[in-house]
Amino acid sequence: MTTVFRSSFILLVSAILCLTSSLAFGDTEAAPGDESTDHFKVLITYHSLTGNTAKMAQGIAEGARSIDNAVVVVKPVATVTADDLFSSDALIVGSPVYWSNMAGEVKTFFDNWQFKFGVYPEFKMRNKVGAAFSTGGGVSNGKELTMLTILAAMLGNQMIVVSGGGAFGASATTEGERPGIDEREYAEAQALGQRVAEVTTLVKAGQLRQARKANP
Repeated sequence: MTTVFRSSFILLVSAILCLTSSLAFGDTEAAPGDESTDHFKVLITYHSLTGNTAKMAQGIAEGARSIDNAVVVVKPVATVTADDLFSSDALIVGSPVYWSNMAGEVKTFFDNWQFKFGVYPEFKMRNKVGAAFSTGGGVSNGKELTMLTILAAMLGNQMIVVSGGGAFGASATTEGERPGIDEREYAEAQALGQRVAEVTTLVKAGQLRQARKANP
């Protein structure tokens, strides 16, 4: 093989390899659904004195992690930072029932959104997915009211709220014949985490498609 022919042959092979690479790795438009491969963050935060609400948070985390590409962070409300909040794609908040409402620590967490973290007037939590969970000693002592007040705070910040595990979220009755968190209640927690992660996948995929259309 002459030197000229060898050089031409190498150039031809290089051109073919470059063309193949461009077709395979990104010079073409992404196929529908490719956005779902991107990672997303689920922040699960709660207040817990007895450990029951913390155990529900663990179940929710397991459910969220069952969905591909979910990055799950679990921490008490007192330790959540502004970066934790704003870097999340989904937020799940849990509270024990105190006098048919959320615990004072959880209310303070929501108050801090404005007074400490400055979510308004830009609505920095807008279009993030939100959900709630609660624990209470009695069968009818305010668990649904507690979840609804949590969801109301999220709606006031223009979040996209979802349920799962129950009509308003996951809940557990921690006293009586079956104290603590039983298997059914733990499964409800897992179901809530899974659904939030599934919905977040869809929401983020739609947001990425919109961004790509705006900046082709």
